[in-house]
Amino acid sequence: MARKSGLPISLLTGIAMLAAIGPASAQPTREVVVFDFEMMDTSAGAGIIPADELDARYLAEATEVAKNYLRTQGTYTIVDAGSASADIAKAGGVLDCNGCEARIASKLGGGLAMTGIVNRISRTEYEMLIKIVDAGTGAPVAGGYTGLRMGANYSWPRGAKWLMERRVMDGLADK
Repeated sequence: MARKSGLPISLLTGIAMLAAIGPASAQPTREVVVFDFEMMDTSAGAGIIPADELDARYLAEATEVAKNYLRTQGTYTIVDAGSASADIAKAGGVLDCNGCEARIASKLGGGLAMTGIVNRISRTEYEMLIKIVDAGTGAPVAGGYTGLRMGANYSWPRGAKWLMERRVMDGLADK
């Protein structure tokens, strides 16, 4: 069978191998334990109006948006935090555990720990903080904060995407 490209077979084989490997696998990956985002309610209705299934849904969606954003970068591997849910609950959640996320992430084999907190100021005003710390030291590595005004809980995933794109990844790029 004749070759029409004129390139040596060894070069064609090498090109095919590189294409099969792809650029993402050539880069080392960093393991990130992404904890479920949590809500802090400092609104006037806190204690009167409990969090509901929509709050839980949009917190979960915001968590997934952050995880997916890391995955698309090609240099991060998400480590499942589910096996540590008992430790997190025992500590009172990531919000109240005084930095336990680094210790738990290290125990799970992650090099980084990501947390997300949504603070409900009122029913249409929220703040979101996404923070990444070094699992070995607990030192901050990257993070971002935004206020979400004139929205509702359905805006939390959009806020997470905005923070990942414009704040969090900028901080990780420097590390």
